[in-house]
Amino acid sequence: MNTKNNIGKQVKRVLESKSAQVKLGIDQHARDVVVSMQEDGSVPQRAQKMQADDLLALVRGLVGGGVKVFACYEAGPCGYWLHRALVAAGATAYVIVPKPLGGARQQKTDQLDAMALCDALDRYVRGNVKAFTVVTVPSEEAEQKRVRGRVRNQLQQERGRMAARGRSLLLSQGHHVEGIWWGRGKWEQLKEKLPAWLVSCLEEIRALLLKADEQEKALRKELEADAENAPRPKAIGALTWTMLSRELGDWSRFKNRRQVAGYTGLCAGVSQSGTHQRDGCINRCGNPRVRALLIEAVWRLSMWQPQYAPVKKLADGIARGAARRKLAVAAARRLAIDLWRLATGKTTLEKLNLVPA
Repeated sequence: MNTKNNIGKQVKRVLESKSAQVKLGIDQHARDVVVSMQEDGSVPQRAQKMQADDLLALVRGLVGGGVKVFACYEAGPCGYWLHRALVAAGATAYVIVPKPLGGARQQKTDQLDAMALCDALDRYVRGNVKAFTVVTVPSEEAEQKRVRGRVRNQLQQERGRMAARGRSLLLSQGHHVEGIWWGRGKWEQLKEKLPAWLVSCLEEIRALLLKADEQEKALRKELEADAENAPRPKAIGALTWTMLSRELGDWSRFKNRRQVAGYTGLCAGVSQSGTHQRDGCINRCGNPRVRALLIEAVWRLSMWQPQYAPVKKLADGIARGAARRKLAVAAARRLAIDLWRLATGKTTLEKLNLVPA
């Protein structure tokens, strides 16, 4: 009850001050949020902790009084539900890329983070688009589709972990096995050589393995069916195409090839000062799942479509070791751009010298 009274008093105070704009820097956590508020061009206020429902009540009260409300918080494990709730309450909300907020003082608290976010939001609203990087929030339907693909990856990883546990248990008892030991044919042969107690333990692991395998294959079939009519090249399977499309959300949201390459995180980092400049490793910005899918696709293309220009050096075996991996990264960056052009109708497989799937 006290919290509701405080929110009401805060709304009343802001409305009485005749503020036209209010900026909210939000440091989001699983149980609560820490919010710093700035009225018009004043200094950000000391942050306060509250529940998400109280934050939404504050926004609704301010918007109802004719105040323009801006809010931002960093992307993280809590997802996008708060962004959607803020927008529904009438605020202009941004989800931004996380970055260190402590500054040179090397101090980090929730209150300082919320105030730093509020200050960055003020600069962004006043026209400094470099104040932070905005994350594209997918629609609920697009997010649900993307989750299906990620669940499939998690099932695949869990299957691998459980299979490794079984191999480890067998090795501890002097039995070295390789491959899919839990497959029906191999398991029937294997368990004849094992003591009953070990078979019993492995049967429990195998039951979990079979269930995970069944669920992974069902999801894989569902994902592959989504790319039946997609104009994809040979060596990029239906699963890879669907996963790429769902992770990217909407190919048409990229305005140019620079944005596509930047999103993959496959661009080289640069360290430059005065007359000295050094190109570093890739910056790894953007979506790591997209990056992994592109690198895998490049190696397959080098085997199945060596005439494709970006992978020609890989197919010809020009470099070895680290130099070869650098060629693969450059090819993956080019591939991302070509797939974007293909998905948005800016080119065709024939123009790219690619054989269709």
